[in-house]
Amino acid sequence: MKKILYTLLIFSTTTISAQGKKFFKGGEVKLQNPVEKINLKFANDLPFVKVSINGKLYNFLFDTGAPTVISTAVYTELGLEKKYKSKVKDSQKNKQEQVFTVLPEMTVDKAVFKDVAAIVMDFSISELSCFKIDGILGANQMAKLFWKVNYAENSLEASTDLAQFNPSDYDIVIPFSPRPQKTPIVEVDIQGKKMDLTFDTGFSGRLKIVDKAYDAQKVLKSVDVYGTSSVGAYGAGKPAPGHIFKTAELSLGNQRFFNEIVATGNAGLIGNDFFKNFIFILDWSGNKIYMKQIKNEPAKLESFGFGYRFIDAKPTVAFVFQEENFPLKVGDSIISINNVNLENLDKDGACHYFLNRVESGQNTINIKIRREGKEMEVRLEKKDFLKV
Repeated sequence: MKKILYTLLIFSTTTISAQGKKFFKGGEVKLQNPVEKINLKFANDLPFVKVSINGKLYNFLFDTGAPTVISTAVYTELGLEKKYKSKVKDSQKNKQEQVFTVLPEMTVDKAVFKDVAAIVMDFSISELSCFKIDGILGANQMAKLFWKVNYAENSLEASTDLAQFNPSDYDIVIPFSPRPQKTPIVEVDIQGKKMDLTFDTGFSGRLKIVDKAYDAQKVLKSVDVYGTSSVGAYGAGKPAPGHIFKTAELSLGNQRFFNEIVATGNAGLIGNDFFKNFIFILDWSGNKIYMKQIKNEPAKLESFGFGYRFIDAKPTVAFVFQEENFPLKVGDSIISINNVNLENLDKDGACHYFLNRVESGQNTINIKIRREGKEMEVRLEKKDFLKV
């Protein structure tokens, strides 16, 4: 059951220039065994792997929604060469100029990648720093192998031979169209309307469509929302109105899904809250994703009706459900939740409460806020907002 409080979008749907598209075609990989078992840690609805560069271990996000990325600290430490600079756009439509480089060698357990094209980025900004990641193992790198992923067992396997994973055992087959940096784009049909979504393991949420694709006439039930519910590579987007809705049916590949919950936003995405109920195989050779369901957890919109971010270590309401007389507003400063003082946190303290939410597992909370210099305390109960 999904308890939606706040969705973090790390580094999804990255857009690069024409020069970058050609740049990401290079590189090679060698395996020692027909199937290599790769370390995987699925935490906070995101997958992480340990990689070795020059004998030193680093923490990388396993992200199909992005090309390979290394931190500015790793780039400097290794003394890598700048190939060129170009602007990169993140999922929130923010743009920055970044260095593009080539990593001579990266080892992931016994998989050895050589001449890996990568973008250099600063991971110390916003909530990104709380995950202590040094880089991203991205789609351009993944595309050189077949991957079998099972979040439930922290299991990740890689092979050069698709047959090793017995794809015929998987009843769901989803074709995709790869972007030039190899990010997989799948087509979903929501009650007769087709739209493209990024198959994105860097997105912790469930399903998101672009705002203009929303059709109020074709949903079972919906909630109007306002604010910023996700974060991109360069921080959050601007607060905006949106919707979270339940759809009677959607089609993905050769499978139909019922009573799914979908949000609207800046990008079309399908993410880990959906994937974690499946084992799935990524096949860039045939441009297909094979899925087999292992859990059947109905999607539920259980929430206190708001979400918050830590901005400069200060918890701030960033997202609210637009209910009549709802007491919180975007921009409210949070002083405490259930008598846990969240004021005057340092960076480590803010990261602790960002990753370990005070309200997690609670059905009722008392929250004290400050708005325009005045303090107020409210009591909120968790609700199932889309119960039909």
